[in-house]
Amino acid sequence: VVLSFGPFLWPALIHASEFVIEEKEDIFKIQSCPAFLMFQNAAYLADMTFELPCLCKPEDVTSVVWYYQKDLGKGHTKVLSDFHGTKILDASQLRAGLDIQSRFRILMFSLLVLNAQPQDSGHYMCGSVKGDYFYGYDIDVQSYKNAHITFKEKEEKPMLDVETKTYKVFTSYWNWTVCDRCGVRGEQRRIGLCYIRSPYLYFRYKKILTNVVSCGSGAVPRRYQHILKKRKTEIMIRSCFVPCATRYPSIEGEKFIFDVFGFTNDKNKKTPQVPVQTHIHAIGYPLTIACPDARAEHAVAWDKGRRPLYREEYMVGVNRSMRLYIDQGNHLVFRAIQLNDIGTYYCWREGQLMAGIRLRIGLPPRIHRNFTDEESIFAMQTILSTYFILTLIFIFLKCMKCCNYYFDCF
Repeated sequence: VVLSFGPFLWPALIHASEFVIEEKEDIFKIQSCPAFLMFQNAAYLADMTFELPCLCKPEDVTSVVWYYQKDLGKGHTKVLSDFHGTKILDASQLRAGLDIQSRFRILMFSLLVLNAQPQDSGHYMCGSVKGDYFYGYDIDVQSYKNAHITFKEKEEKPMLDVETKTYKVFTSYWNWTVCDRCGVRGEQRRIGLCYIRSPYLYFRYKKILTNVVSCGSGAVPRRYQHILKKRKTEIMIRSCFVPCATRYPSIEGEKFIFDVFGFTNDKNKKTPQVPVQTHIHAIGYPLTIACPDARAEHAVAWDKGRRPLYREEYMVGVNRSMRLYIDQGNHLVFRAIQLNDIGTYYCWREGQLMAGIRLRIGLPPRIHRNFTDEESIFAMQTILSTYFILTLIFIFLKCMKCCNYYFDCF
């Protein structure tokens, strides 16, 4: 279930004099393409959306084509455009249920990768229709599954660096996110991705720093790859408090102390005035709720009514037996809906209360089976196969009995 609400449009009178047209210098006139194709290394977290600009091209080229290759020099090269910037041309990858057009977008000369996954890692090149390459990227999309999670309040320690004479494996951390709530105790998240420093990296890759690339880069020699597979993405969580700008004023110190222990000192607190959507879901079935316009790198929080669902208790990986948890993509996940899940769930994004979903429980839908359904076909195949095997066993036993009787007579 994805909550989305349309923007409010307010009429306004705009005068042409308010706009100033600026002529910017064409980047392609000052940026020359390298004579030898190099690959710029960049690392991203799974479920992120990122843009790859084509930073150079000849002036006479009016449109570019994007190419993708998983491993450099191995396998065929995919064309990520049909020369109109709409879809992939690799017909071998087309299958039922796969929405190709929702995975890539091409804006002018840039490639936009939506909700990137670890399998999207590889080499991206912009070039011409004839197959001439202008600029290349070495993209490493690191998974957040089985991430190493640490909570600062629990004084948990991050993973240690691994250093030898020939390489050093370490974690490079992003900045802390903004506080995911305001007016009450919130949480901040910090993501760390895996990097390696070594003088033995392949020379065709542009490094972020001297001899430093992400762990999934094509610049890493094969002899190091089995070591890097054991390294996990790191996520750090800490508590925070920020006052709300206007709508939810509170006394910082007193409010924070109360919220730390799960209480509130505001008895007149009203239900938040945000858009609420009602959803009826069948009991016993899984459900995943996403916050509107939220991405994996955003600061997102969830509340059930007035009770905050803190990552300290509900983050995936904290307890493997959890039926309700928040995954690393900021989704609220129910393994199986139960009666006690009835309620209104609110989501925060970047410290602002965004929307709510009123969850109601319904009976499972009645399913009418046909003989052409996949489940019916599988059931009939299983029954007939079992009947055939039992028939063969029966005939074999009968033959053995007849043979035994025949040899006893002689």
